[in-house]
Amino acid sequence: MTTTALRLSLAAALVSLAGGAMAEKIVISNWDGYMPPDLLENFTKETGIEAELAVHGTNEEIMGKVVAGGGKGYDVLFVSSPFAEALHQLGLVASFEPAKVPNAANLYPEATQLAHDPGNTYSMPYAWGTTGLCYRSDLTGAPASWKDLLAPADDLKGKVTMLSTDRWLMGAAALALGKSLNDTSDDTLAAEKEMLVAAKKDLLAYDDTTFYSKLVSGEATLVHAWDGWCNYGIAENDQIKYVIPSEGSDLWVDTIVVTAASENKDAAQAFVNYVLGKDVGVWVASNILYKTPNKAAMEALDPTLLTSFPNMAMTPAELVKYEQLRDLGKGSKAFARAVTEIMAAQ
Repeated sequence: MTTTALRLSLAAALVSLAGGAMAEKIVISNWDGYMPPDLLENFTKETGIEAELAVHGTNEEIMGKVVAGGGKGYDVLFVSSPFAEALHQLGLVASFEPAKVPNAANLYPEATQLAHDPGNTYSMPYAWGTTGLCYRSDLTGAPASWKDLLAPADDLKGKVTMLSTDRWLMGAAALALGKSLNDTSDDTLAAEKEMLVAAKKDLLAYDDTTFYSKLVSGEATLVHAWDGWCNYGIAENDQIKYVIPSEGSDLWVDTIVVTAASENKDAAQAFVNYVLGKDVGVWVASNILYKTPNKAAMEALDPTLLTSFPNMAMTPAELVKYEQLRDLGKGSKAFARAVTEIMAAQ
């Protein structure tokens, strides 16, 4: 079969897979830079399905828009798993038809049994990883505990940063105290709040976006970090290292969902299937420097990537031993109140 004939055959198969939705247009909301820049163009070339990208800055931003509008105007969303779970509970995401997402077979077995959605009935994992401590190994020794961040030694005071995003801010204290990341009981929240308010006096800053740059410049020595973001620092200075403290980490998972309000569900599922292909997964791991649950992609990576960024080599078995962040349900109000009070404390 010629290359042209093969492409036409593939396009025909995708037309069938998309239920004849070729003339439709889908709207995808994702974080900026979180997928290949030519992905939508290539998807349209291969399927004939037009796609438009809307960018959201945070989970909370897109969650608010979808809840307010009932999901109308969007077909596919990239959201972290607690938000996918919350949208599912609200009836705002659709169930997948397995036959229309055959590339789900590329996922690791562990990625098909995640706590928030066993069997990937309404969400497909896109990237996953851990949260830990990123540090300058030429300026300080390897931290062993979350308490090294929350109650730093004198030489680290004023040279540490923490993530301010609610789940990860509270997560640092939960792990230090040996509590569940999803515990919203009054006693646990009070203990976490006390610890985090006390930690504020030693912080250089709360920082969710430039903390690795502070490590590179030497302004910070130890930072609270997502593994992939630490890799951005490692890429600039090989004295930067990443470690998961002895108390453990969370397992974060970024997922893809199709909205229940979508009028183009077949085309949306064709897009999700395309994203779960090996080539897209290789781009994600190689460019975003996050691990992907796509087994086919991870096995195709350049081995030097795993040498340069050791946390990329964590196995699925290692990842899933950590507790996954979940939707807090009725406990979310008390949790949000605790975070507000921490941020307002002097």
